[in-house]
Amino acid sequence: MDNISTIILAASLFIIMLGMGLSLVLADFKRILIYPKAILVGLANQLIILPLVGFLLASLLSLKPEIAIGIMILAACPGGATSNLISHLAKGDIALSVTLTACSSLITIITIPFIVNFSLFYFLSEDQTIQLDVIETIIQILVIIIVPIGIGMIIRKYNEPFALRMNKPVKIASALVLALVIVGILIKEKDNFISYFQEAGLVALLLNILTMTIGYYSAKLFRIHRKGAISISIESGIQNGTLAISIAIAILHNTSFAIAPAVYSLLMFFTGGIAIFFGIKSKV
Repeated sequence: MDNISTIILAASLFIIMLGMGLSLVLADFKRILIYPKAILVGLANQLIILPLVGFLLASLLSLKPEIAIGIMILAACPGGATSNLISHLAKGDIALSVTLTACSSLITIITIPFIVNFSLFYFLSEDQTIQLDVIETIIQILVIIIVPIGIGMIIRKYNEPFALRMNKPVKIASALVLALVIVGILIKEKDNFISYFQEAGLVALLLNILTMTIGYYSAKLFRIHRKGAISISIESGIQNGTLAISIAIAILHNTSFAIAPAVYSLLMFFTGGIAIFFGIKSKV
C-alpha cells in the first residue's frame, strides 16, 4: 500500500484506540480485584488459547504462508472496541468486557512481537524469512495503542460529558475508516483476493467460532455467571482486526499478510450478530 493508505490506516487505528480510551476510567483496571477469576479465564482464552487455536488451524489446513501468518497476527491481537459493543448488545457483562479489552491491550504489547516472530519463522521458507526487532516492535505497538488510549482516558477524566458525547461518533468514524482500509486492501490485492478469500474465509470463520465457543464453555466450567461467560466468549473471538492489519502493513510492510485479518473483520460481524441474537433471546 502507498503512504496515503498507510496514513489512513494509522488514522483508523488511532481513532479506534482513542474511542476505547474515551470509554475507560481507572476503575476499569481495578476490576481485576473484583472479578479475578473471570479476568484470569478471559485473559487465558485471549492470550493462550486463541494463539494456540490459530496455530493449529493454520498448520492443519495447510494454508499459504501469507494467510497462515495473517491468522497468527490476528490471533496475537487483543479484543477491540467492537467486542465491547457486541457484549453490550448481547446482554453480556459490559464492565468485564471493557476490563478484558483494556488488560489484553496492555499485555499484548509484549506478546505480539514474539508470536509474530514465531509465525514468520515457522511458516516462511528460509529464503523468505523476516525477523522483527522485538524491542522496536514493542515500542511501535506501545505508541499505536497506549498513546491514543491515554489521550482518550485523559479527556474522559477532565471532560467526561464531552467524552461520552464523542463515544458514538468516534465508533462510527472508526467503522467507516476501517471499511476504507479494507476496500484499499481489496483493490491492492484484487488479482489474488478471490483465491485468498477462498482460503482465508474458512480458517477465519473457524477461528472465530471455535474461540467464541471455547471462551463460553471454559467460563461456564469455572462457574462464571452467564453474562460474564457471554463477554468472555465475545472477547475470545472478536479481535482487533484494525491492529492486525496495521501490524501487517505498517510494521511488516506486506499487504498479503493483511488479507486474513481483513476477511476476519468482515466475518466477525456475522458471528457477532448471532451472539447478539442469542443474548437478546435469553431471559437470563
